[in-house]
Formats: sequence, structure tokens, C-alpha cells
Amino acid sequence: MSSFQPILSALGPVFALVLLGYLLGRAHFPHRDFWPQAERFTYYFLFPALLVLKLGQASLPSDQLARVALLLLLLLLLSSALVLILARLGGLGAAAQSSVLQGGVRFNTYVGLASASALFGDAGLVWGAVFLGVMIPSVNVVCVTGFTLLLRRTDQPLWRLLWRGVATNPLIIACVLGGALNLTGIGIPAPVVPVLQLISSMALPLGLLAVGVGLDFRLLRQGGLGLWLACGFKLLLYPLLFLGLALLLGVPADARSVLLLFALLPTAPSAYILARQLGGDAPLMAAIITLQTLLAIVSMPLLLGVLGSI
Repeated sequence: MSSFQPILSALGPVFALVLLGYLLGRAHFPHRDFWPQAERFTYYFLFPALLVLKLGQASLPSDQLARVALLLLLLLLLSSALVLILARLGGLGAAAQSSVLQGGVRFNTYVGLASASALFGDAGLVWGAVFLGVMIPSVNVVCVTGFTLLLRRTDQPLWRLLWRGVATNPLIIACVLGGALNLTGIGIPAPVVPVLQLISSMALPLGLLAVGVGLDFRLLRQGGLGLWLACGFKLLLYPLLFLGLALLLGVPADARSVLLLFALLPTAPSAYILARQLGGDAPLMAAIITLQTLLAIVSMPLLLGVLGSI
């Protein structure tokens, strides 16, 4: 992409909805209890419907899947190791390290799919679903394992934590179901398609509004080194590492462009829940989520324009 104008035109409305969500959240409109339920409804119903629809109808690039999966797994392993080394060298405690790890490797699904759809259309959603299908279970395994090794504050066995984080994830289930319908040739029944289209059309805007509602600028005062380390790593070093691996493995340009967008994403709001449940540094995690989302408004279009032309 040689011009920034198409990128700004596509991503501008995405982040405008995030900021609108922030304003609605501060105004408690329509009600303070509405947004947690709206986010739950989006995560467990609307987004799975979108993924089943797109994967069930897509022409999956089977000749490129193995190479892309290898790229994403290498990216996750190398980035996880590197960000933990940097956190330890920075003198951060174990709880802070676990939050920096999540801030360095997790990604905001809502922003990713909305941006991919705006920039690349259905091809963006298909490659986005491939990214999610590989990375959601892998990231959950890495982060839960990281918590267990760093903190050891839970009596639950590791396999049970991993099962809860991976096998019961509605996005993973949707990717498996949509892929199975596609690859087996069963497909989505024709009468169901328009129903799924109507349902899934609500997913992206409602998800983006929910992201904005979760932002809290007051948390930025208490982040310290861990906050800036997680933001610098995720928004700059992580996409550079992705690009180097993609070029090394010879990933085709069409796939590389969409996957680069996902490599540029800020971390996921769900990281805060995991930090709180497993004994991590939850206030630091909340600050990382807020600052990364704000910085991504600038870093995503800028780096997508610069790195996307390589």
C-alpha cells in the first residue's frame, strides 16, 4: 500500500466507533449494566455467527495454510520469549511480567476483524479467521502456562486451565464449525445464510463500541515501566518480528498484508479478566489495554502504510 489515504479512510470509522463507545460508557448510556451484557452477547453469539458465515462460505487457501500456521506459531513463541526476557531485564516482578506477556502477544479481535473487513473485504475476514483459528488457542496456552510458571497461585491443574481457556472459547468453536462445514463440502444451508448475514452485521459495530466503553484513562498514571514496555513491544517490535518471519518463510503478499494488520493490533480486553482470575497485575493490565488501544489509532495506519509496502 503506497498511499495512506485508503488506510485512513478504512480505519478512521473503526476507531471513531471505539471513541464513540468511550463517550457512551462515560455517559452511562443507555445504562451502566447494558455494556457488560452487550459485550458478552457479542463475544458468545454475534462474533461466532460472523466467523461461521465467512469460513463456511470462503474459498480457503489450502496451499498456503501450513506456511501461515508455521509463521504464526513461530511468531508467538519468539515474541513470548523475547517480551519475558525484556520484562525480567527491566526488573519487573512476576505479576507484572505476566501482564506484560499478555500485553505483548494478545490481540483485539473486534478491532482486527472490523479493520480487515474495511480494508480487504471478505478476503480480510477469511485470513482473519485463519489467524484467529491458529492464534486464539495458541495464545491461551502460552498465557495460561506463563501464569502458572510465573505465579503458581492456583490449585487447579494446568490441563484444566488450558481446557477452559481453549476448548470452551466460542471463537475457536466457531472457527472449527465454519471450517468443517467448508472442508467437508456440507456448507451452510441456503435458508440459514441470510439469517447469519443479518446477525453477523451487528457484530463489528457493537464489538467496537464495547472496546471503547472499556477504556479508562485514569489508569495510565500507574503503569510505569511495564506499561511502556508492553506498548512498545506489541505495537512496534511485534509487527517487525512478524514481517521478518513472513519474508523469511516466503508468505505470499496477499496473505502477508492481511496478517500484518492483525500483527499491529492492540491487546485484548479479555486479558484483564485472566489477570484478575489468575493473580496477575490487573491494574497494570488495564492500563496496558487502554494505552495500547489509544496508541493504535496512530500506529496501525502509520505502520500498515510503511510496512505494508515492503
